[in-house]
Amino acid sequence: MNGASREALAAARERLDALTDSTSVNAAQLADELAAVTALLDREVSLRRVLTDPARSGEAKAALVERLLGAQIGGPAADLVAGMVRSRWSQPRDLVDALEELANLADLTGAEKANALDDVEDELFRFARIATSDIALRAALTDRSASPSAKAELLSRLLGGRANVTTERLVTRLVTAPRGRSLEAGLESLSKLAAARRDRMVAVVTSAVPLSEGQRRRLGAALAKLYGRQMHLNLDVDPEVVGGMRVQVGDEIINGSVADRLEDARRRLAS
Repeated sequence: MNGASREALAAARERLDALTDSTSVNAAQLADELAAVTALLDREVSLRRVLTDPARSGEAKAALVERLLGAQIGGPAADLVAGMVRSRWSQPRDLVDALEELANLADLTGAEKANALDDVEDELFRFARIATSDIALRAALTDRSASPSAKAELLSRLLGGRANVTTERLVTRLVTAPRGRSLEAGLESLSKLAAARRDRMVAVVTSAVPLSEGQRRRLGAALAKLYGRQMHLNLDVDPEVVGGMRVQVGDEIINGSVADRLEDARRRLAS
């Protein structure tokens, strides 16, 4: 997003924070209702165009939201959506993307209040590794001919009782309503959103053997000092790394493995 949409999303996030700070607001219910509105506007192109039409007044659009959704979703969700349509959006689809992000943030806020956000971050990363490396599982989760209910049932069998309920909710929503994204892109986006909830960056660390707790702490401290922000480490083990480790932060890769150095030496010799 850029321009007006970025400002509108920032304002909506502030309103969401204010809502979820209240103990009377059920974060999971709010997430479900925002996800339902996301699905509605994703289907109804003409409606989302009306709700983002700059020629219409914000109050008129908010009143339309109240008439259409007031009896179907709770007061907090309706107020939040009404506030969003009062804002200016660069393009209609940005409103839908913002609603989806707020639904996910509401669930993550609930996990944070339950002191489970670290677990959710780790589980999202582990699920992404499993789902993208298991060809049969990935095919089942991305099969366009399979119904959303069948995919939800599969995820319930895989994650139910084994992962935090927030992890299961986030992954199920992504898989049953991917909105044109690949499974990998969607899971990466969720991981980044979870990290951003605590103003942290994500570092994917690949090592030949599991890191000790002391090594994790030292690496986390070093990366935090390097990037000027707290760092959440997603740890992966790959015997092909041979020795050392490989660290990826965003698009930047810090190559410290023997395999990387050997490959770099081979490239230099070949040139």
